[in-house]
Amino acid sequence: MTGLRIRPMTADDGDEVASMRVRGWRHAYRGLMPQAYLDGMDVAAEAERQRARLAAGDGSVVNLVAEAEDGTLAGWAAYGPYRDGEVRTGDGELYALYLPPERIGQGVGRTLLTEVTTRCTVAGHPRMLLWVLKENARARRFYEAAGFTPDGTEEPFEVAGATVPEVRYVRALTD
Repeated sequence: MTGLRIRPMTADDGDEVASMRVRGWRHAYRGLMPQAYLDGMDVAAEAERQRARLAAGDGSVVNLVAEAEDGTLAGWAAYGPYRDGEVRTGDGELYALYLPPERIGQGVGRTLLTEVTTRCTVAGHPRMLLWVLKENARARRFYEAAGFTPDGTEEPFEVAGATVPEVRYVRALTD
């Protein structure tokens, strides 16, 4: 998609990012997570969480938004050091990448992922990791097309009493 501007997220973006995240979850995770949980997601509460995270951040987590030519947000990504339990490692991690459902397939996700990968490379991270729901075939294809591969690590993700397995993907950033 042409005309995208990637920039740091601000507190003023909280409402749009929250809406994007909630709509993204409802779209991408339908049938993969309890529907009652997805239906109960609250945009206003998520917006408050987004603003609170930004305000309390120590700079280690970077939130980026893709702004379309009309000024609306077309995507959001968050990344930082890889979290191995409570320990942060030297690797980078993509924590989140969400688009409004109507923006899927327009190159926004690819543009954001490329920006995050470039920034992690410049920061000296030898690898970039991410977690994706095991049954989310569309997301897995997207990350695989970008050079990420599953490394065989799986973890359960607990959502409203249901266990949803996640798989870890990795991509080398330096030779």
